Parts: sequence; C-alpha cells; structure tokens
Amino acid sequence: MKKTKAILIGAGDRGAKAYAPYAIDYPHELEFVAIAELNSERREAFAKKFALSEEQSYATWQEMLQDDIEAEVAFICTLDREHYEPTIKAIEKGYHVLLEKPMSPDPQECISMVEIAKKHNKLLTICHVLRYTPFWQNIKTIIKEGKIGDIVSIQLNENVEVMHMSHSFVRGNWNNSDVSSPMILQKSCHDMDILMYLMDQKCKHVSSFGSLMHFKEANAPKDGPLRCLDGCPIENDCAFHAGKYYLGEGKGWAKKFTMDHSREGIIHALNTTSYGKCVYRSDNNVVDHQVVNLEFENGATATFSMCGFTREQTRIVQIMGTKGEIRGKMDEDTISVFDFLTKHETITHLSKPKSGHGGGDEAIVRDFLREVRNYPGDESRSSAAVSLESHLLAFAAEASRRQNGKVIQIANYSNEVL
Repeated sequence: MKKTKAILIGAGDRGAKAYAPYAIDYPHELEFVAIAELNSERREAFAKKFALSEEQSYATWQEMLQDDIEAEVAFICTLDREHYEPTIKAIEKGYHVLLEKPMSPDPQECISMVEIAKKHNKLLTICHVLRYTPFWQNIKTIIKEGKIGDIVSIQLNENVEVMHMSHSFVRGNWNNSDVSSPMILQKSCHDMDILMYLMDQKCKHVSSFGSLMHFKEANAPKDGPLRCLDGCPIENDCAFHAGKYYLGEGKGWAKKFTMDHSREGIIHALNTTSYGKCVYRSDNNVVDHQVVNLEFENGATATFSMCGFTREQTRIVQIMGTKGEIRGKMDEDTISVFDFLTKHETITHLSKPKSGHGGGDEAIVRDFLREVRNYPGDESRSSAAVSLESHLLAFAAEASRRQNGKVIQIANYSNEVL
C-alpha cells in the first residue's frame, strides 16, 4: 500500500488530536509533511510530534499553499469562518480535502465548495463523523433490512452536557454566531445529517424554536466580576466557576486552551483568555436550547432537541416504524429493537470504540484515505455534495427560529439560496 502524504491546516483540537493521530497509529498509511498553524506553541508541538522541520512548518495557510508541497491530501481544521478560502485554494492546488464541519456559515460558500470540487475532480469530504460510527451504521442496517417496517417518525435528542455547553459554546470558540456559526450549524449539523442519513428522504418542511435562556448578563451575580478568579461572590454556589472547574474535574478541558498543563499555567490562562470569564458576562449569543420539527416528502416526521442542560454528553434516538421500534443511546453503545408482532426485544451492546465520536474520528480518516487511493470521481459517504443538503436544512431551521418558528418550505428555501 502506498503511503498517503498530507498537509494539515489548523492544529487545534480536531486537527491535531482527532484526525492527525491516525498517522501515529497507522504510519504505513498516512504521513504529514507540512503544518500551517498560527499559534506558535501548537505549531511547534505538532512539528515535534510528527518530526517536521522548520521548513515544513508555516504560520499561515497562505504561506503554505504558495509552495508546491508534494502531498495528495489536505486536512483543513480551521475555525468555521476560515474554511472556505483554504479549501478552495487547496483544491485548486490539486489536493483532495478532508474538511472539518461545518462547511461554512455562508450557504453560498457551501454551494461554491461543491462546484469547485466537482470542477477540479477532487474529493471534498466533510467530517460528519457520526455516519462512520458502528452505532449509527448498525441502526442504518436495521432500517434497511426492514426490521421495523417503514419509518413513521424519529425523535433525536442531543444532550450537550452542561459543562461542555459552558466550555465550548459560552466561553469558547463557538460561543458567538457572528464569528463562528449558529448552534444548529456548528454543533447540530451532525444531527441534521444523521436524520437525513436515516430517513433517506427529502425534507419538505421545517420549523424551529430556541433561544439563549440562561447564559446571559441578566442572570449574573450582583456585583460579580468579569473573571471568576477576581473574587466572585457566589463562587461556592456556582457550578460554572472557572477556577473550581478547570483546576478540578475539568482539568482535561483546560488542556484545550493552554499548552501549560500545570496549575500555574491553567491559572494564567484563566486570567488571560475567555475561559476565565463569568459565564453570564461572556460575549456569547448562540442558543442554549433548540428544537427542530421536520416533515419529509413521504409524510414521515422527525423532531430534534438540542439542550445544553444535561448531566451527560450523548445522543438518544427513538425510531418508530410500522413493524417495530428502535431505541438507542450513543454513550452506552446500546441499540434496542422491538418487534410489534412477536413482542420480542433484541438488545445489542456494541464494543467500546477506540477513537472519539464513537469511533467516527478514526473511521472517517481511514475511509477518506481509501477513497483517495482509489478515487473514481464518485461522491464519498459524506462528500460536500451529500453534506450540502443537511447544511441547507440547518440554515433553514435557523431561519425559522429567527422568525418565531415560521414553517419553512425547503424547496422554496433551497431555490432562493441556489
């Protein structure tokens, strides 16, 4: 097997820790030959881990793509609003691209990506990693085998988990849709994609409700400081106190915003970054809860609920068919199938996945590399063309939410965007 050479643009949590480790575990399949990362600590750490020289390390993707680097693929894992330009340039330079989701917060840019990839006959795979997990693949197989008949309705809950909510979507990189993406696109485009994957039908109508209910200044403690470490009057009564959390049970999360993992290093980061801010005095504007209602062309329906106020981080699904029902809980990797005729219940316990996102992080890289090696010009399981449909669904849901739950007709909305 010929080893695939790759460049990485963006050595953050997803790029450096979710996808790049594939090259450590399977060095005969993948080798990184260049890194572009603005943060010097991250860039140097990645270069050291993957034995890259100073000449192979770039501060910006613009500098990197000016050079003619001998590689077949580009992994692009920048922040949401920095996806489009490097993706287009990388495709034009001749690379197949694995792009972190979402494609872009701009629907026109999403459409353009699909067109450019097709024009240059390059594979553009979007990291909808749930499609690659044993959990969702097993559920898809059960549906295809007809064990529950025709799907009538799906209920999908995304339990974000309350501290993950506060870390990523109140204090973190994805807390403000003006600089990142709306919650339904950034976090829950996975869920829009999975609903389309399971239903295998065009969506006809969508409506949505949701808001930022809790994490706002109106709920801040009286006379509370901007930063938790500056003497918060409710320190002992607040679950979100940055010092207690990141120096305690959340120390693993602290590794996502500082390279110095000592207590002193974490304290310094809490005093100098947004992760030390009071959750009620951050510049966040994304919703902390949202529901989406969907009607499909064959009359089937689906409901999706995202909530930041849950004790566990998981997805729970109930799929109701004409012959039976599927229930699944992703964090436990359990799937139950109930037959209406026999009253038999079959429970499957899947093996614990090795990589993150239920095994999807490793599996999508493996599939991507296989497709690159034998690329015939077809669409991949989560190609940009396939992902575009669920992205447009997320855009429509957000448009509905902003219009007080107005029912959006997807065909009309897609025509307006296209």
